[in-house]
Amino acid sequence: MHGAYKTEGIILKRMSFGEADKLLTIYTKHYGKIRAVAKGIRKIKSRKGGNVELFNQSIVFLIRGRNLDILTEAQVINSFKAWRHNLEMVVLAYYFCELVDKLTPDGQANGYLYDILRSFLGKIGQEGYLGGLARSFEEKVLIELGFGIPQALRGKEESLKSYIEEVSERKLNSQTIFH
Repeated sequence: MHGAYKTEGIILKRMSFGEADKLLTIYTKHYGKIRAVAKGIRKIKSRKGGNVELFNQSIVFLIRGRNLDILTEAQVINSFKAWRHNLEMVVLAYYFCELVDKLTPDGQANGYLYDILRSFLGKIGQEGYLGGLARSFEEKVLIELGFGIPQALRGKEESLKSYIEEVSERKLNSQTIFH
């Protein structure tokens, strides 16, 4: 399936790719997790750079490629400015994005999961107790993706991080945010 398309998405991950490009992992409302190349984005004159910052909720315009889609344009809907300068809150946002990235396959749409991620990124700047927010996000994501919560961990307050690592069969890179 070739052609251009647009969708709403949240930037989960960005990596340098080649000399001037970035490889983006975007969780989209209509297509699930996709990977796309943002060509020339690392050049000083690039106008796209600020629109595809980590955690941004943006409308992205893409062209289907053979292996990776190509980002042609992006427009920010919400950059979540309320917490961008608070390291603890940024770590929490990174954790949320990492969970979605590690627990979801590419190209499997889940609009409800997208809404959960968007909603919780919005709650970060509003909530006082971040640990409770993290546990609530973990539970919602695990239940939505069909992993559930083991009986032994129900009603507890500690993070479900070790269970999530077991389910995803991968270590989580984000720093521990509960201590």
